[in-house]
Amino acid sequence: MQAKPRQPATPEQALWAMDQLVATHLVGQHEIAQQVGLNVTDLTCFAFVIEAGEDLLTAGELADRVHVTTGAMTGILNRLERAGYITRRPDPADRRRVRVEALPDALARTREIYDPYYARINELFADYTPEEIAVLHDWFRRANTVAADYLEEHCRTD
Repeated sequence: MQAKPRQPATPEQALWAMDQLVATHLVGQHEIAQQVGLNVTDLTCFAFVIEAGEDLLTAGELADRVHVTTGAMTGILNRLERAGYITRRPDPADRRRVRVEALPDALARTREIYDPYYARINELFADYTPEEIAVLHDWFRRANTVAADYLEEHCRTD
């Protein structure tokens, strides 16, 4: 596949486009959370549980990722468990800790919502060469590191 001609863009224009995408995703996450009966923090937590797959996260690891206290995480996990999204498993290495596992029915419900969106995004990727997708992937990974580092430096409350 040959790269398609693209409109030139400045870093400022790219940043504005990124801000628009982030804002759209924030609104979308709130809307989806309401549709599935969760709040956006609980939905974000569930996304981290899904991302972990078979490498189950501890409650403490989830608290760190979401930037909440372990006490707040207990409330989040209680809500997710009551809503049928997760189960807690004892940590085989330390029985005082729990690991969090997504329930299959919850995964299926979540995929029903997100799979059509990801299919559209994959259609969009079809307009890009493998080299362009590699650049996008690199940029997203590096931008995520910048964002996470900034959050850690400037927004951490503990």
